[in-house]
Parts: sequence; C-alpha cells; structure tokens
Amino acid sequence: MKLFLDTANLDEIREANRWGVLRGVTTNPSLVVKEHAQFLTLEKEICSIVDGPVSIETAANDLDTLVAQGREIAAIADNAVVKIACTPDGLGATKKLTSEGIKVNMTLVFSAAQAILAAEAGAYIVSPFLGRLDDIATDSLQVLGEICEIYDAQGYETEVLAASIRHPMHVVHAARLGADIATMPFKVFQSLVKHPLTDRGFEKFMSDWREAKPNLGELPSSMQEA
Repeated sequence: MKLFLDTANLDEIREANRWGVLRGVTTNPSLVVKEHAQFLTLEKEICSIVDGPVSIETAANDLDTLVAQGREIAAIADNAVVKIACTPDGLGATKKLTSEGIKVNMTLVFSAAQAILAAEAGAYIVSPFLGRLDDIATDSLQVLGEICEIYDAQGYETEVLAASIRHPMHVVHAARLGADIATMPFKVFQSLVKHPLTDRGFEKFMSDWREAKPNLGELPSSMQEA
C-alpha cells in the first residue's frame, strides 16, 4: 500500500519525503488556504518535491467549469492529478477528462455505490473518507472493505485511496482490507514509526556503544563521531 501525505505544508512534505517512503500527496482548498501562499506557486513546488501523484482539487460544481479547471490543473505538472467531488457534474467531468488522458481523483466518497460510479466514470483514484464516516457512527472499515471487494470482483483499475485517516490503526486496517493508498496528516505519518520499545532499545544500544567505543580499537570515521 502506498503512503501519501494529506497536506500542503512544504516543510512536512520535505521531511516525509526524506524518509524515502512518501509516494504522493493529496491537497484540498482548506489545506492550501492554511499555508497563506499563492495557489499555483505552492502546488508547483509540491509537485517538484514529490515523485508520485499530487492531487489538486477543483473549486466548482458545474460540468463545464470542472472540465476547464481540470485541464488547467493537469497542466501544472506531469504528476498533477485532478481532484473532483463525487457529484453528478463531477462524474460527468471525470468521464470527459479521463477521455482526454487526464487523471482524476474522485473525492468525498462515502459509500460503495458512489465508488462504483467513480470507477465507471474512469477515475484514476477513488477516495472514501474513513474518519468522517466514523464521525456519524458509520463503520468506515466496512465501507472500505466493500469497495475493495467490489473493485477486485469487477476488475476495476481505479485505485482505492483511504482518506480522512485519523490514527495509525486506520492505516493498518486499510492495508489489511486491500486499499491501494492511504493518505494522512503529517502527525499520523509520524506516529507510524513511533514505538516505545524502539525508542528504549535504541537508547540502550547507543548507551552501550558510547561506553564500549574506547575499547573497540580503530573504527570507521563516521562511527568515531557517533
């Protein structure tokens, strides 16, 4: 399963990219506004940092405007993906854009029925929102599992992206259910690597190393400084 970052913050993206495991980024208007930056400048910079897909969301709900915005977004960079909400006009715009070879991430999906429509429209990615389903006492993992099962049974090529990730277990469960991608805030991304036994073990190893180092003879120069 590919790991994406759900942010428009350049520092967070650069740090996650430094780990060598970041495969893409998802943005939306709310995330972009938080950065107080010029839209095109910011999105171009994100696309230049990340090798994988960068989802950039449209800001309209009529077919013609969505198509026009989608074309302009796709022109930002080769790895730009147009993000469109799952509405009737959004489906029509997705069908039109994909026929032109433009990749679309169909977002704000909350049911397996909507996910079927997204796949039939030719979406490159479908984004079911886990956390927001949990917020209304709906089993988000059941919905995600249904989508993954249907896509597998029908042979849809649309990739399933688990969105609205709130905690590490959302990521783990999404992977178990067969999601292709999980996108998450930087805080959740950081929490994936944290474990108290890792921290405790690493500190013990380093303490033992510092104590024993004078008796180990000649060392590689990089290990002498550790």
